[in-house]
Amino acid sequence: MSDIKKVVLAYSGGLDTSVIVKWLQETYNCEVVTFTADIGQGEEVEPARAKAEALGVKEIYIDDMREEYVRDYVFPMFRANAIYEGEYLLGTSIARPLIAKRMIDIANETGADAISHGATGKGNDQVRFELGAYALKPGVQVIAPWREWDLNSRDKLLEYCETHNIPVEMKRGKKSPFSMDANLLHISYEGGNLEDPWSEAEDDMWRWSVAPEDAPDEATYMELTYLKGDIIEIDGVAKTPAEVLTELNEVGGANGIGRLDIVENRYVGMKSRGCYETPGGTIMMRAHRAIESITLDREVAHLKDELMPRYASLVYNGYWWSPERKMLQTAIDESQQCVNGVVRLKLYKGNVIVVGRKSDDSLFDEAIATFDDDEGAYNQKDAEGFIKLNALRMRIAAGKGRSFD
Repeated sequence: MSDIKKVVLAYSGGLDTSVIVKWLQETYNCEVVTFTADIGQGEEVEPARAKAEALGVKEIYIDDMREEYVRDYVFPMFRANAIYEGEYLLGTSIARPLIAKRMIDIANETGADAISHGATGKGNDQVRFELGAYALKPGVQVIAPWREWDLNSRDKLLEYCETHNIPVEMKRGKKSPFSMDANLLHISYEGGNLEDPWSEAEDDMWRWSVAPEDAPDEATYMELTYLKGDIIEIDGVAKTPAEVLTELNEVGGANGIGRLDIVENRYVGMKSRGCYETPGGTIMMRAHRAIESITLDREVAHLKDELMPRYASLVYNGYWWSPERKMLQTAIDESQQCVNGVVRLKLYKGNVIVVGRKSDDSLFDEAIATFDDDEGAYNQKDAEGFIKLNALRMRIAAGKGRSFD
């Protein structure tokens, strides 16, 4: 403990991290540097400054990282069409490597000996933060209070605040029973009645989207323009990455798009039930696959689909900064060089429906694909030899009396 003089803390300004500031100061007798990231969580981050100052913090970092988050993390991940366990769009997972990187940058800038976070010892985030930190600064020390202290309940945290004169913002009104985490890609819900996987999520839990049955009776049409696998325009208007996701969230949420209720396998070994709202990401996933369907070579597209589950697991488990993720990203980005064009979508009561796609780089050839006379572009008789050659091994086995029943 005596070796640690300064610690960079990922600080939200909430109850947990406010307690952590004081606990670090007392337990390690160290200086605390706070870092608060604005990644589109929808809440004011500037009040964290006053709270940190009240706790005696001298070095306070509050950074707007929305553009960097979408440009350098969300967009590259969506080029891979990454989905964890067939459903989860990795909204929490992909935010952690960005936060870890900035914490290490601040540690280097301020000469800090260690970093700290408020992730619990049961979740994935501790793994993601720490794997990222060790990859970027191998000798950094990590302090995870939830793995050290005995303040393992809200009542104990409040009692600690009272004893140490830590100001606590007691919000009036009904307190949400859910643990929520939000950024520009999604908002997640855990805890409360969701801990019973048979219990349906309450209607008033959802924050970003209307229920599909309450969405407008008239469909919303929109066009997304792609350049090298990334959206650069919505309905012909140029947008920055963060502007793209912000607008898609608003339009998608208004049409009841992006709600998800799943039980997932955490990296630490347990199953966890969670609900997610990812309106913009759901639209992006459907549209990206649509533009790839006309611009990617068949074998490239199929190889991407084979690699995707591995890529998604790397992101989910916290290996964004690993050499294998970087290797996969290089291959994925190379595949996106011709993923250019426009996708037309119809959004209706929770559904994202592709109704058109076009590209100057399209591999779709109407002259070949048509059911009409193709004037020699494709000789249908050639299919006979193709089929017989591919059936050869099965014909040989059948001739030997082998049954495939």
